Amino acid sequence: MNRSLGYLGYLDPPLREPVQPPIVYVRDELVWAYKQLARNLAKEDAPTEAELNALGADGWELTAIFTDSPFVYFYFKRLADSDGN
Repeated sequence: MNRSLGYLGYLDPPLREPVQPPIVYVRDELVWAYKQLARNLAKEDAPTEAELNALGADGWELTAIFTDSPFVYFYFKRLADSDGN
């Protein structure tokens, strides 16, 4: 069999079959817990870096921010505990 470098420098034909990635099966469905933090920016400050770090340390991840002046809503999610919280 004659092998030569083809277009883009690949051997033509290839030396072996392409590798198939493994298939991963997830048996347990993920359950999420959600948290909403609302702030009236006309009367109070936005969450501080320390507040956000504390939420992150508890496993909360900021997923969205919605504004309805002067209100700002911060939405967080994390994997729920075994009791759903």
